[in-house]
Formats: sequence, structure tokens, C-alpha cells
Amino acid sequence: MEKRCKLKILTGLMTVWLALSIIGCHSPVQSQLETKSEPSEIATLIHQPDGSELMVIANAQAEEGPIGIVRQVPLSGFLEATGLVTFDDKLVSTIISRLTGRIEEIRSSQWEMVRRGQLVMKLYSPDYMSAEAEYLAAISGSTQSGVAGTQTGAFGLPASFSLAASLKQAAVRKLELLGFSPADIAAIRAPNPSVWVPAPISGIIVSKNVVRGQQVNPGDQLLALATLQRVWITADIYEENVARVKVGQSLEAVTAPYPDEVFKGTVERISPALDPNNHTLQLRCQVANPKSLLKPQMLARVRLATSPRMALVIPQVALVFDDNAYFAFIVVSADRVERRRVELGNWNESGYARVVNGIKPSDRFLTTESLKFNALWHAAQSKTF
Repeated sequence: MEKRCKLKILTGLMTVWLALSIIGCHSPVQSQLETKSEPSEIATLIHQPDGSELMVIANAQAEEGPIGIVRQVPLSGFLEATGLVTFDDKLVSTIISRLTGRIEEIRSSQWEMVRRGQLVMKLYSPDYMSAEAEYLAAISGSTQSGVAGTQTGAFGLPASFSLAASLKQAAVRKLELLGFSPADIAAIRAPNPSVWVPAPISGIIVSKNVVRGQQVNPGDQLLALATLQRVWITADIYEENVARVKVGQSLEAVTAPYPDEVFKGTVERISPALDPNNHTLQLRCQVANPKSLLKPQMLARVRLATSPRMALVIPQVALVFDDNAYFAFIVVSADRVERRRVELGNWNESGYARVVNGIKPSDRFLTTESLKFNALWHAAQSKTF
């Protein structure tokens, strides 16, 4: 009995000792866990006289993470822009009706290739007949003036000769205004109300606005022809790159349909003003198109050769996009950072972005914890207000 009682007492003492040991070991761990569960970063905002805000972080958290330094690097000597292919205005020609008449016949269709001088349509107009009749009468009058009277006119010539020459000259000029060539005029033997209209250039009929039997008036556009041996690419560049382009600058262009085909050209014209909507400048680039692969309204990527230049760059991972803008956290001291708005350029490469405004060389910035510090900034801002 006594032995059993001692055993119970010993067992009780061991239980108490184990309980005390567990409590003693658990208390520091539990205390440490509770400490870690509480936010270790306490941030407040300080308003600066220049309008900026510094975020003060407790326990000197700002310099614990990786810190980078803003640096200048040489950018490649190329400038890229998106462009639109259009016809070269110098290689476009239109056939305009010069009088009132009717289309009697059309020999060519839209998108058909024609040669210069090829007859494309026949136009009927009484005006042709009257102009040809006047010309034939003037020729006849000048012939008869050779046997007319000898009354002296200007420059010692017979008056009848001078008048006949003037009438002939006026008749020829009228025919020229109607589109007659010197060969056409010389071939006139009798008045004819129907005249064939030739193609003014070799090219493709890109628009056809008339059909057989249609009535036309002076100024109506009948056909438009163009050649694709050379085209324009109109490209837009950002305002910051205006100083990098000039007339005569060489370029290369590529398109999605022909990724392996590189088209060579030069900058022919530069717009005198920026687009007020997006502050871009238009370039008109003349590009050789010997195979006629480039088509109007096709998109192209233009690459212009420029001189290398220095630019400020920052890792993209160091930036945070918030409130429709980009921000970087600039380290001011061990416990202070500034959430600074930055403006990015149109260049990015190998994980870096070009900054055109908001930072300066040698600024120190947080490289990998921008999202965490942005959350702290918002928390501190909510406390401020």
C-alpha cells in the first residue's frame, strides 16, 4: 500500500514537471509568433514643401531590400515606328472629263494593267465636232490667205495672213485643252463627235467611276491610274524623337505578309506640325517596291537608322502601375522613401524601361519590393486622411 502511494506521488510530480516544462518552452515561441503576426512595417507620410511626400518606415525597412541606382546607357541607333502604305502621289494620274458628253465604249476594267497611250474609253460629244470643225476652217482660211489681198498688217505681213494665223492658233489651243495631242490634231481630216481617250501613264486602274452610256460633265473623274513600283509609307513618331529624324534619312520597312522581305527607302517629307490628339509627328517615307508586294492600306513596321544616344533606364520590375501612371520608390535615407511618378519612353529591352521624366542619374530605387511598399504607401495615405 505504501509502495503504491509513493508511486502515485512520483507520477504526479513528473506530470507537474512536464507541464511546467511545456509551458516554459511554449511561452517564448508563442510570444515570438504573436510578434511576427503583427505588421512589422509602420509607415507614415511627411508632406514636403515642394509637394512631394516622403514615407517614413519604422525599423529602417527601406534599405533592407535590394537597391538599384539609376544609370545612363547608350540606346541603339535605330528608331522604330508603325506606318501605313499609300500610293505615291507622283505616280497617280486621273482622267477627267473636259466637256459634256456620253461614254460610248470602255475597253479597260478596274485593277487592270494598262500601258501609256493605250485607248481605254471612247467619249461622244458634239463639242469635239465643233472644235475640230473650227480647226479645219482655220486651216482652210490660212491656205486661202496666201492668195488674198496685199493690204499690209502688223509686222509688215498681209492683214488676212495675220488673222488666219491667229484663228488657227486659237483652234489648236482649244483642241489641246480638250486633250488632243499634236499627233491627234495633225491627223484630223473631218469633224468627228467621238474621240478615244488614251491612258496618260502606264499603271493599274485603281478606280473606275463610269459605265457605258453614262452622261459626263466637265470636271467628272472617269478613271484613276497608279503604279506600285514606288510607294509611300506614312509613319508616326513620338514627340521626343522629332530631333532624331530628317529628310533623306535611310530606312527599312517590313510587313506581316512578307516577314522575310526588307523594303528600302528614305524619308521624303516631314510634317510641319504635330498631331494635336496624340502629339506624334508624321513622316512620309518613299519606299522602293519593285515586285509590287506593298499594297495601299497595308501596315508596315519602319526602322530608321539614327545616331546612338544616352538615356536613363530602370528595371521594369522596379516600377508599379497605379492610378493610370507608373511609379518608382526612390530611397532617400535608411527609413525614408519617395513614391515618385515617372514617365516612360517608347523603348524597352532586356527587362529595362526608358524613363524620360521623374528620375535623375544616381537616384537610388527599390528594385524588387515595389508592390509591398506601394501597399504601405496607400495604408499610410489612408491614415493621413
